[in-house]
Amino acid sequence: MSLLTPAIRPSAVARINPVAKLVAALLIGIVLLLTVDWVSAAVALLLEALLLAWAGLGARELLLRTAPLWVAAPLAAITTVLYGEDHGAVLLPWGWITVTEGSLALGLAIGLRILAIGLPGIVLFATTDPTDLADGLAQVLRLPARFVLGGLAGLRLVGLLIEDWRSLGLARRARGIADRNPIGRFFGQAFALLVLSVRRGSKLATAMEAKGFGSDIPRSWARPSVFGGREWMLVAIAALIAAVAVTVSIATGSWNFVLS
Repeated sequence: MSLLTPAIRPSAVARINPVAKLVAALLIGIVLLLTVDWVSAAVALLLEALLLAWAGLGARELLLRTAPLWVAAPLAAITTVLYGEDHGAVLLPWGWITVTEGSLALGLAIGLRILAIGLPGIVLFATTDPTDLADGLAQVLRLPARFVLGGLAGLRLVGLLIEDWRSLGLARRARGIADRNPIGRFFGQAFALLVLSVRRGSKLATAMEAKGFGSDIPRSWARPSVFGGREWMLVAIAALIAAVAVTVSIATGSWNFVLS
């Protein structure tokens, strides 16, 4: 299993148009960015967790795909607690570092907000085929076909980076280059991967131009992208999650509008 080239499992969410998934994730994310409080983030995260059963992801797969969030959220929360703005009662004086009630609440809010915003995006990406996403962007959102097809081609090539990295490592080891210091080996192999990627990208661009992908003539699509009832239901669920999170935050007096 690769985080960059996910294998899509049949599920209720996987059958929904990727444009609706994109709108749902953006809707929740934008609303949560309007405030910095732990209540709205916690409510949104709880409601999102209740919907994970329809994503078709196993516990191990879900943990692997969301691993960056489980690393980033605690680090951001701890950093904010230690170095965030101090206000309220001092809980832990430690030299020039102090932990107060305000910094603790802010750190909790930041950590939960990272999880609440990032979780829908990662889960929805894991249930989306890149080709379906390109069809939706071009047919539903009416984005330029040249931009969409170029992005799709680039996304398809991203999965090859892992195999290229492994192949370069084996080749350099066979030539004895891998016996050098780890830092020099890493940067040397990274530069070789960059050169290989640029060459492959140039060849792909030439091939796509030769096949007419760069034409400005309106093109047809092999598979229609439909935005129907299931898609509107997902958007409505996302709007409901955002509305409930904001309502509970305001009702508990925790709402902290970032622009005020």
